[in-house]
Amino acid sequence: MTPDTLMTPEKIFLDGKTFIPAEQLPIPEWPCVVSERSQPTLTVKDDDLFFVTDTIGNISGCSLNDGNPSMGLFCCDTRFLNRLELQIEGRSPVLLSSTAEKGFSLSALCTNPRIDERLKAETVGISREIVLNGALFEEIEVSNYSTTTVSFELSISFDADFVDLFEVRGYDREKRGRLLRLVEPTTEEGIVDSVSTLPKDPSTFREESLTLAYQGLDGLVMESRILFQHRQPDYFKGYTAVWRLELASHETHKLGYRVNMLKNNQSSSTVNAAITLGQAKAAELMEEQNWVQQITRISSDKSTFNRVIERAEQDMYLLRQSFGKYKTVSAGVPWFSTLFGRDSLITASQTLMLNSQIAKETLILLAAYQGKMEDEWREEEPGKILHELRLGEMARCQEIPHTPYYGTVDATPLWLMLYAEHYAWTHDQELLEQLWPNALAAMEWIDRNTKENSYLSYFRKSKRGLVNQGWKDSGDCIVDHKGELANGPIALCEVQAYVYAAKMRLAEIARTKKRLDLADRWLEEARNLKVRFNRDFWVEDQDFCALALDGDGKPVDSITSNPGHCLHLGLFTHERAYSVAERLRAPDMFNGWGIRTLSSLSPAYNPMGYHTGSVWPHDNALIAMGLRSLGLIDQALEIFQGLFDMTSRQPYQRPPELFCGYERNGDNAPVQYPVACTPQAWATGSVFQLLQMMVNLVPDAQNNCLRIIDPALPESINRLSFHNLRVGPTILDLEFERSGTTTACRVAKKRGNLRVVIEA
Repeated sequence: MTPDTLMTPEKIFLDGKTFIPAEQLPIPEWPCVVSERSQPTLTVKDDDLFFVTDTIGNISGCSLNDGNPSMGLFCCDTRFLNRLELQIEGRSPVLLSSTAEKGFSLSALCTNPRIDERLKAETVGISREIVLNGALFEEIEVSNYSTTTVSFELSISFDADFVDLFEVRGYDREKRGRLLRLVEPTTEEGIVDSVSTLPKDPSTFREESLTLAYQGLDGLVMESRILFQHRQPDYFKGYTAVWRLELASHETHKLGYRVNMLKNNQSSSTVNAAITLGQAKAAELMEEQNWVQQITRISSDKSTFNRVIERAEQDMYLLRQSFGKYKTVSAGVPWFSTLFGRDSLITASQTLMLNSQIAKETLILLAAYQGKMEDEWREEEPGKILHELRLGEMARCQEIPHTPYYGTVDATPLWLMLYAEHYAWTHDQELLEQLWPNALAAMEWIDRNTKENSYLSYFRKSKRGLVNQGWKDSGDCIVDHKGELANGPIALCEVQAYVYAAKMRLAEIARTKKRLDLADRWLEEARNLKVRFNRDFWVEDQDFCALALDGDGKPVDSITSNPGHCLHLGLFTHERAYSVAERLRAPDMFNGWGIRTLSSLSPAYNPMGYHTGSVWPHDNALIAMGLRSLGLIDQALEIFQGLFDMTSRQPYQRPPELFCGYERNGDNAPVQYPVACTPQAWATGSVFQLLQMMVNLVPDAQNNCLRIIDPALPESINRLSFHNLRVGPTILDLEFERSGTTTACRVAKKRGNLRVVIEA
C-alpha cells in the first residue's frame, strides 16, 4: 500500500498524522552531560540495524570534542537516533560494568553519583538491557539499596538528526531536508504538540509515545517513534521523558520503551519487529539457534582457541543481512553494514566450510544486481558485479552513485571464482544452471576490459567514485618504490590472478556442460595470461612481483602484500612463487602478528596507514593459503599463530578489520587501528580460512569425493574436530589429532556415501 500523503508549504499530512516544520514549534531542551574526552563504544547489530553507544549505553547530545560521530541508531544508511541519554537528577550514571558480548544486545550496570545531601553515591542500582530486533528495545530496572526511602528523577533524552551515513562519514551536502514536529488537532484548542506534558492515570495502562520526524529532499518522511512500556513517564520536556521515582528500601521499578523506525509510515527495517524486549530477545535466540544447527561446529582441546571460533561463528550470524528474500553478510560495522561485491564474495568463499548457504545467496543477490547498461555515474557496465549498494537519502537523491555503485575491478572475477567453488562444495546443479548466463556475462565483461592492454585494469569514471578500485581502495596506497603515486589505468597483480583462476575453474565447468569450445578457449587464455604475467609483472632486481602495472605499462615496484594473493591461484611459475613467499616473511613485511600491507622500508610506509603499513587478517589468511599450497606449512602456521595471538587479545576475542603495523615486541599488545570495523566480515571469515588452511580440505562434490591432504595442526593445538561438515549431500564428522609434527585424521561419523581420501 502507498501511504496517503498530502503536502502544503506549512503542513504534511501522512496517513492521518499532521507534521509541521520544526522551526514553527520550538520545544524545550534538556541539558546534556558534557564529556571531556572521547568515550569507548559498544556496538550491537541485528540484520539491517546497528547501534553504537558509549559503555553506559548512552549517546550524549554534546561533548567538548564533538564526540564519536559513529554513535547512533542506524537503519538503511540513516541515523534514526543521535541522542539517547539516561540521566539521574541531570547527572550521568556511574558505570559499574557493561558488555555487548551477545552481539544483538548490550547490558550495562550503573549506579548514581552523589547528589547533594539527599542521595548518597552508590545508593541506586540502574540495570539497562538493550536489544535489537527490527526495532530498538530497552528495559531499565532501578533498585534502591539504601535502608531508607529515596526520591529522585530519572530521565531519558532522545533526539534524531536523520543524517545519511555518508554525512556521518564526512561527505558534504549543499542542502538537507527539514526536521518536523508531529502535531495533533484538538476540538477546542487548535494545535498541540505531541511532546507536551501528558496526564497519567496509574490505574490504566496505555502506551505513550514520542515522535521525531524528518522529511528528506526526496519527499520521504522518516520517523523515530518511541513507545513507553511498563511504567509510563510522569512528564515530558521536549523529547525528554522524565520519571519521578520514589523507592522504598530494596524496592525495584521497571521502565521500558521501544523505538520503531519508519519511512513514509512503513517500517524501515526488513525485520518484523517484536512488541516487547522479551519477545525480541526470544526471537533472536531462536534464530541464532537455528543458525548454529545449520553450520559446521568446530572445537579444539584449547579453551582460548574455542572462544575465538565461537565468536567467529556468532559474528557470521550477526553480520548476515536481508536484501529482499535473500541474506548475505554485510561487510562490517559501523561503516559498511550493506551489500558489497568484493567483501561479500571473499567472506562467502572463506566460509564455504562453515555454511555454503552464505555463498549461494551471495551469488544469487549479486547476480540480480549484475550490470546491464553503460552508466559512467555508477561505473556500471554489462556483466559487471557491483561494489556497494546504499539505501539512504543521498543515494535516493543521486548525490552519490551507490544505487548500486560498480567501481570495483575485482568483484567480477571473484564472483566467477565463488561460482565454481560453491559447485565444488555442493554439486548444486540447479544453481549452476540458473547462474550460467550470469557467468557468461561476467566473463564477457572481463574479456572486453582486457582487450586494450591484455590485463584487467581500472580507471575512475565517476566524479564521486573511488580512485582506487582493488581491495586496497584508499587514495594513497598504489605507490612505487619511491613512495610516489602511480598513474592509471592500474592493473593490479592479484586481479590478474583472480582472472586466471576464474578462467581455469570456469573451463572445468564448461567441460562438464559439454561446452568444449569455451573450455578450450578459457584454458588457452589462462595459459597465455600466465606467460605474459610472469614476464611483465616481475621486477628482476628485487626478485619480487610488482604491485601493479601503471597506465604506461610500467611496473609499480613497491614491496606489498598483494602478490601474496596470487600464491594459491597458480599464476606464478614455481620458482617465482617461492621467491615471493620468502620475501613476504622478511622483517620489513612480517611484524610478528602478521604481514604488513606495505614494506616498512618504503618511503610511504605508515604503521597507522589504512593500506600503507597496517596488517589485515583477511590479507594474511589468503597469503597463508598460498604458503600452504607451496608446501610451506611451517610458514603458513606462523601466520596463523600471529593472527590467533592477536585475536585472543582483542575485546570479545574478535579479529578487527585491521590493526597497526608496529613491530610485535615482547608482551606488548597489538596496536589498535583507531576506526577499524568490528565485527568485520572478511576478518571474521579469516578464522575459518585459516582452519581450512590447516586441515587442507579439497572438496569435489561433483565426483562425490573429499580429499584431505597432509593436515597440519600448529603446536598450540593438539586436537581439532569438525561436526556437521557438509560436502554435497553428505554430512561428516572429522577428527584431527597432532602427535609431534604429524597430524592424523579420522572420519568419526558419516551420513552419506561420500568418498573421503586422506593423503599424508
